[in-house]
Amino acid sequence: MVSLLELATVTEEGVRFLSPHDRSPMLLTPEHSISLQNSIGSDIMMQLDDVIATTSPDHARIKEAMYRSIRWLDRCIAAHKNPETQNLFCIIQGGLDLELRKQCCKEMVKRDTPGIAIGGLSGGEAKEEYCKVVSTCTSMLPDNKPRYVMGVGYPEDLVVSVALGADMFDCVWPTRTARFGNAITSTGVLNLRHASYSDDFSPVDPGCKCTICRPTSDGGLGLTRAYIHHVAAKETAGAHLLSIHNVHYLLDLMRRIREAIIADTYPAFLRQHFLTLHAGDKTKYPTWIVDALRSVNVDLMED
Repeated sequence: MVSLLELATVTEEGVRFLSPHDRSPMLLTPEHSISLQNSIGSDIMMQLDDVIATTSPDHARIKEAMYRSIRWLDRCIAAHKNPETQNLFCIIQGGLDLELRKQCCKEMVKRDTPGIAIGGLSGGEAKEEYCKVVSTCTSMLPDNKPRYVMGVGYPEDLVVSVALGADMFDCVWPTRTARFGNAITSTGVLNLRHASYSDDFSPVDPGCKCTICRPTSDGGLGLTRAYIHHVAAKETAGAHLLSIHNVHYLLDLMRRIREAIIADTYPAFLRQHFLTLHAGDKTKYPTWIVDALRSVNVDLMED
């Protein structure tokens, strides 16, 4: 509901908002939210929660939203018609207040939902604060249930959050940034609309196995940065092609993360990931990343 907050009024009943299409009044309650998700058969369902931006100075409102989210979860559980086949996730709230987050974790864990989400982040807070919230929450959650951090999609956020104990993520960023000609690669984000790529006939990301980058001899399209530069500047096809690449990149990143965890080599994976991203220059490593990983005994600055 964050994207509709300017049109919304939150009460204990639910969220009243104006339709973004015709501005007609609408009401979304916890029960109706669950009914909609039951009807479409989603295998993962999210509770309706009360979300406040992490940058809000209104601590009383953040506290109110946290407790309301707990009460709304109880209503969602009561309304859920298919608990055997559809997995309802609770959503932990509490802003950047670690004590509120802890209280919320305790209450949500008591409800024993199949999965647990950490919500209300990626709202403009400092990365250091983000990491504190994720680490605090994951330390209190059961090991046998998926931990889902909502709204997170930058590669560096994914690899650090996994190290802090998170499992699942979602974000519009890989497709949204594609609309602006941006390609996610192992060495960073490239804006292929830039003139410097007009005669660059290398793959979008050398070594990438997506349909866009893979050569025709291997069943791919074998498209080059120069080609993407041309279509991204003039046609919507550029956004479509980069969306395919970007989504593949992040899915493949998570696949490689899982393999490294299973092989018990995740610290080495992290060191190589950031060496590649920053071309071996450790002075470019963001402080928040170094500090967050040191908190889980991974020192990127070691030789």
